[in-house]
Formats: sequence, C-alpha cells, structure tokens
Amino acid sequence: MCGIVGYIGEEQAAPFLLKGLEKLEYRGYDSAGLCLNDGGKLVVKKSKGKLQELKILTNNGDTLHGTVGIGHTRWATHGEPSDVNAHPHLSESGRFAVVHNGIIENYLPLREMLTEKGIVFRSNTDTEVIAQLFEYYDQGNLMDTVIRVLSKLDGSYALGVLCRDHPDEIIAVRKESPLIIGLGEHENYIASDIPAILNKTRNIYRLENDEIAVIKRDSVQVFNLDKEPIHKELEVVDWDIAAAEKGGYEHFMFKEIMEQPKAFHDTITPHLKDGRVVLDEIHLTADQIRSFRKINILACGSAYHVGVVAKYVFEKILRIPVEADLASEFRYRDPIIDDKTLTVVISQSGETADTKEAMKEAKRRGSHVISIVNVLGSAIAKESNDVIYTLAGPEIAVATTKAYSTQLAVIYLMAIYFGDVLGKITDTEYQYYLQELQAIPEKIQQILEHKETVQYLASKLFHCNDVFFIGRNIDYALSLEGSLKLKEISYIHSEAYAAGELKHGTISLIEDGTLVIALATHEELIGKIVSNMKEVQARGAYVLCLTTEKHQELKSTSQSTLFIPSTCDMMLPSLAVVPLQLFAYYVAALKGCDIDKPRNLAKSVTVE
Repeated sequence: MCGIVGYIGEEQAAPFLLKGLEKLEYRGYDSAGLCLNDGGKLVVKKSKGKLQELKILTNNGDTLHGTVGIGHTRWATHGEPSDVNAHPHLSESGRFAVVHNGIIENYLPLREMLTEKGIVFRSNTDTEVIAQLFEYYDQGNLMDTVIRVLSKLDGSYALGVLCRDHPDEIIAVRKESPLIIGLGEHENYIASDIPAILNKTRNIYRLENDEIAVIKRDSVQVFNLDKEPIHKELEVVDWDIAAAEKGGYEHFMFKEIMEQPKAFHDTITPHLKDGRVVLDEIHLTADQIRSFRKINILACGSAYHVGVVAKYVFEKILRIPVEADLASEFRYRDPIIDDKTLTVVISQSGETADTKEAMKEAKRRGSHVISIVNVLGSAIAKESNDVIYTLAGPEIAVATTKAYSTQLAVIYLMAIYFGDVLGKITDTEYQYYLQELQAIPEKIQQILEHKETVQYLASKLFHCNDVFFIGRNIDYALSLEGSLKLKEISYIHSEAYAAGELKHGTISLIEDGTLVIALATHEELIGKIVSNMKEVQARGAYVLCLTTEKHQELKSTSQSTLFIPSTCDMMLPSLAVVPLQLFAYYVAALKGCDIDKPRNLAKSVTVE
C-alpha cells in the first residue's frame, strides 16, 4: 500500500513532499523517492529503506530545487526493495516521471513490446512500464498521450505524472486505487490519503475511476477519458490529523477489516485468466505435482489457522494426506518427510523465525517448498523453491485480518489448480469453484454492510470472562482463528474446541452465563453442531450461533444468531471469519483495550 504526494505552487516543493510522505509512513513501505522539475529538468532522488535515508540524501529537501514535484513511498510488489526499484520512475530520455500505487497486471507483455522497440529498462517494476509508455506514445498533446497510455493498462493504479515539457502542471489519474486533490491558495496538491496534505488544506476533490486531473498552481481541471470536463464536488475534511492517518477509522484494525474485499480481490485477480486459475509463480510440472504423496503445511499463529483450513480443503479436493504443523514444533519432532512431500509454508511477514527454520528442515529432507507470503524479497520468499504472494498490502494492526483472508484466497487458488492437474475435479466443479471464488469479495462486503448487528451483540456480551468457540470440520479450523482474535485484543480468556470433544472433559467448565460461540456453516454437520449447542445450553451457556442465511431455523436453537451468505463449503471460512473479527474488535473497543498494539505482542515474530 504505497503512498503518493505531489505539490505545485510558489514554495520549494521538496520539504513539503518529505513531510507529506512522513504522514503516509503508517501505510508501510520499503523505499522512498522524490522527483522535482528544476528549470525544465526532472531531477530524481530515491533511496531504499526508511524515509530518514531520503531526508539525509537530500538534506531534508534543501538540495532539491523546484516548485513542482511528486513523491512516493513504495511497498514492493514487482521487483525487490532497492534504490533502482524505488519510485519515481523516469522514461528513457528523462522526459516523463511517474509515481504509481497499484498493480499493472499486463506489464510483462507491455515490457516485452517496448523492449522489442529498443527501449532499455532500468528497474524490475511494473511502474517503469508506465513511464516508458508515456514517452513511446507522446506526440506533443499531453492529454492525448495520457488517454492512449491508459488504454493499454490493465489493473489498478493511482498515478502522479510530471512531464519535462510541461513544467507548470501535474497529471493525476485514478483507477481502483485512491487519489485525492488538495486545493490551496496559489498551490495545489495530490495525495493517496488525506494525512499527507492536512497541514496545508482541508479542501479536497476525490478522483473517481478513469478520471484525469490537470493540476496547476491556480487551477484544477478534471476530465473523463473522452476529454470531457467533469464537475467535482468540494469536500471539506473535518477529521483531526490522528484520525486521518487511519483513513477516518478509529483504529487500523478496523480499517484493515474493511479493506478485506479489495485485498481478497487483488490477491486472486492476477491468477485468473481466460476462465482458468494460473499460478505462473510455481515451476512444478504436472508430473511433479502428481508425484507428491503428502502435503505438509508449516506456519505459526493465524497463518497456522489458515493451514488447518487448508488441511480440510486439500484433503477433500485433492485426496492427498495433509498435515498442518506448528512450525515451532515441526523440526523438533523428527518429521517423516522426503522428496515425495510438498511443503506449504505460510507467513505474512516472510520473516517468522520458527517458520523459516522449519522450512529449512523440510528442504534439508528433500521436500519441495511453496511459500505464501505478503512481503516481496523476504527471507522465506527467497529461500523457497516457489512463492505465491498475497497482495494484502501492509498491515499496521498487530492482530491480522486481511493477511489471514488473502492467505485463504491463495489456498483456494491452489486447491482449484492442483485439483485440476490431478484430475480430481470435473469441469463443472471447476467452473463452480471459480464462480464462488470471484464472488467472495462482494459477499464479504455484504457482511461488512451489516456490521452494526455484530456491534450490538458485542455490547450485550463484552462483560463475559470466558468464551468457548466450537465447530466441526472446517468450522473447527475457523474457530481457532475466532478465538485467537478475541483473546489477543480483548484479553478475555477464550478457547477453541472441536465440538465433539466438549463431552470429553471441557464441558465441565460450562456454567451459567458462559459464552459459547457455535460455528454452524458446514452443511453436512449442522445437525451435529445443533446437538452440541443444546448440550451447553442445558448447562447454562449463552449460545451465539454463526451460520449461513439459508439456515434461519437455527434462530430457535440459540440465544443470538449471526448470518453470512452461502458459498461452497471450502470457502465458508472467508465469510465466517469477518463477523468473528468484528466481534473481537467491538468487544475490545468496549473494554477500552489498545486494539492496534495489544500488550506483549509484536507484528512480526523474528526470534524463536
């Protein structure tokens, strides 16, 4: 989730750009850069690492001159974090400079086309393709050039563009990635989020998809792709700066919960082409895939809970034995693993120490390793045989939400892809799974639109001291994550149990007022979980049931009920986890907990 800021006015731009980027640091980044138009020449300074490195490089902006400029903080998706891959990117002759948020899905064929035309690329990014396209298609009319370039791009983008030949303007473009325009006195601004410009103005325009803005010192004009002018409604921001850094949300965790539809969509979209799942990152042949006799999944924390879901999904779809292992235990149990075992490693940061060491043990024993990580160029990604990246963007809150959801998305992609290769799913099943996969973001959004229902239940139940999550099959796998979310941010004692295990000891802990959250989404086992609900109710428990919309009859078997849309069984966790995340969030908020930074926890565990 990169950050963009731009300035055109009468003051020196660089100091403002640096301050603006500083306000966007919360978004997460691995490098930063500036480009200024200095007397008809585009001058770029950029650096890998923290913004402080760029400040040192430019003496806090004093060594860069010009009153028109753009800046960027980058979260790597294409090309490892480096000075060269940092934004802004210049075209070959230096006539155009571009900063970009988003992903250009067709950058490879575009890069190949431009390379064949003799254009030399400096970086490994998708963004440099945009800069080179601007120069390639430019015939003197900048607006025509912008429209021609946009017609060639597939994917999402927010762009800030400088042209050496147009020293008194900035071009801003938006498609599926946010971009705002700030309005000042004899100066104007662009930014990917409000905090970057809030010290200068509270008057903004929000660009919509396929809108092009021409920004000058004393004017802002917005056009559509037919070059027709668009009237923009002025918005006056009334947030304080602290709130604005969270996009208007009180906590990063809530913001990240709300971002899950987009994160899921962004993760699956690059892998869906012509009605098929494509995993270009995997170098395994079909024969190699067929040779595996077992799958081992290694992970910690919430990533391990994704692994438990994956065990149920893979075994049902692929008919291969699967073990989901806590990475911290795996290498100490003398595991039975060899070159006929596929190892799937899951880590949000790609630096989790226990997971990294477990992966090394699996490789040492001859296993092929596919990692699922969110950080390009991380240690686990580099040491894996293959890697599939989630595109969740950075998470600020310690308690993961959208990273968990995007990891699930990759599991579904793998299940469909491997199931097809192994001949375990029919063409009809393939198309059904694909249809349901593509519908998940919209269904998550539907759940989020009814979040007040979850908030109301949290207000009734947040005084509880003990909570038990129960479920069967894939619902049990999900109960692990629901329980963890609640305990890590609200500090309430919470446990997850396979529902059938309650009677083997744990039911002795149920007493009057104990909250039991019963997950009842798995169609084949609804009757079983209803019996478990009645068992705990008979002992005084308050039951909150989470089920699908078609099971309205479960209202009569529990004190409270939450409903989610229906989907295929293997994808139910992607929907059911959202109310559980919201419930944990609202309970923690009512208890006054430090939601984004819960006590004793770190975002990335890089030591054993």
